[in-house]
Amino acid sequence: MLHAEGPMLTVDVGDRTAERVDIDDVLENTIGGRATATALAHDRIPFDADPFGPENRAYLSTGPMQMSRMSFTGRMNMTGLSPLTDGLVSTNAGGYLSRNFTGAGLSVLELVGESDELLAVHVTDGPDGPEVEFEAVPELEGAETSRVSAYMETHHDLGPENCITIGPAGENLVRYASVMTFDSRAFGRGGIGAILGSKNVKCVTFEGDSTPEVEIPDPPAMDVHREAATSDDLMRRQGTTGNTEFINDNFSIPTRYFDDYEFESIANIGGDAVEEKKYKKGACSQCAYACKLPTKDEERGVETEGPEFETVYSFGTCQGVGDIVDVMISNELCDELGMDTISAGVTVAAYLKSEDAFGDAELVHETLEKIARREGIGDLLAEGVDRAHEELGVNNYTVKGMEFAAHDGRTLHGQGLSYAVANRGADHMYGGMLGLEYSGQVDPEGTLGKAETLIGLENHNVVRDSGVVCAFGGEYLTDERLEQLFDTEYEQLQAVGARAIERERHFNNKRGKDVENDRLPYEIPDLAEAVQEYYEARGWNDDGTIPDSSIDSVAPAAADD
Repeated sequence: MLHAEGPMLTVDVGDRTAERVDIDDVLENTIGGRATATALAHDRIPFDADPFGPENRAYLSTGPMQMSRMSFTGRMNMTGLSPLTDGLVSTNAGGYLSRNFTGAGLSVLELVGESDELLAVHVTDGPDGPEVEFEAVPELEGAETSRVSAYMETHHDLGPENCITIGPAGENLVRYASVMTFDSRAFGRGGIGAILGSKNVKCVTFEGDSTPEVEIPDPPAMDVHREAATSDDLMRRQGTTGNTEFINDNFSIPTRYFDDYEFESIANIGGDAVEEKKYKKGACSQCAYACKLPTKDEERGVETEGPEFETVYSFGTCQGVGDIVDVMISNELCDELGMDTISAGVTVAAYLKSEDAFGDAELVHETLEKIARREGIGDLLAEGVDRAHEELGVNNYTVKGMEFAAHDGRTLHGQGLSYAVANRGADHMYGGMLGLEYSGQVDPEGTLGKAETLIGLENHNVVRDSGVVCAFGGEYLTDERLEQLFDTEYEQLQAVGARAIERERHFNNKRGKDVENDRLPYEIPDLAEAVQEYYEARGWNDDGTIPDSSIDSVAPAAADD
């Protein structure tokens, strides 16, 4: 089975030490990316760790596809113990980081410890492998993402494509702080930016030309690349916003903090409105699909990348805001301050409901600044909806502490089941029944009988996140092509995904999470029975825990530090 190559670099920012660790055995069984990082996190983060403590670890990992020139491969994975959900979380981002990361000669970066001063960590390739330099950067305290990039360019001749960075939100331990790369690409969900903030790490840079050699099968690599370049998909013009009005009109988009199911001003913030503001093409490393959305409005002086569909929801419909430029400003603020647009937008929507202030975009923008710096009401909202809802006097629209993505489980019942059982919580990228239900391939009504399909999707998404390949390559990266690319049977790829999900679940079990956490804040048909179908199909106990008989294979002995 094809897998990433190269050592793991363990960086202890408290001791200012770096150690190269051979993880060939782990990579051979986990491909790279999310599955590799999950295996390492399960074995190396103590089950009782404090998400903000020095014992927590953040993993940045790549897959074998980052050693190719194929489209849909400009992505990387990050994994850690989430300050938002209190369980393991993985998230990935695009941009141009991955080739610089592999150029430094490693497959995984592991950050541990806690620095006593704000640091930039510089990773380069050396004659004997990756090397590390620690730089105190007190002048970057409180700096927004672009200012960090400007500093790195001035002082180190490095661009934003060489960096992962946190904004003031990460420094101030906002529980949904993101890690940014290329200024506008976010490792968004779950608060990994706050993990780096707790370690006093402002930025990590990567540079070198020592990419490990991995032979990528061709075909299908260049076939995928050619098809991406010649596609006429709507997404290439409008990104994920292309179906905004279809979803609003035929299913639902949560509106005014879940009070309503559709937004009357959707045309003002949908795909056509976004495309009108798009002024050039944008892509990720090596990708000919070029679906990104560089947008600007000269009249109001805003330039950003996006918003994508989830941000149109979180800062548009969910807040009752019907002006695309207002949504663009919110998007840019989140990128600069370093916050997940979904959790930030939904949390601010909860605040607007508590203040009877839906549609007040000026208040939204002021509140984002306060959240990132934990000033005034921002200190409460920085905790997220799960921890703030009682004081706000609103319903707790989260699963496992994570705010909902746009695809409404109240009308897409299989997606609702996906949210309920996902180890990550209410994230649409974990299982993703939504595509099948939107298209009519699966009836959106009902939950029973959908567990097997959901499990296949969850396992598949682990493989995607381990490769690492983009979700938008789905129709080009068929199961048959994945078999060719990874040089193994699809059933073996599914097994890799299943083992990663069991490791996540086992880790979370050890932190006290079980069937009581696999719930929704609203009613959908037969959810409890469907959850049990899911457990049975996974081979788990009926309380949502991993059987003892599975623990040896799911949780191997901890690697040496």
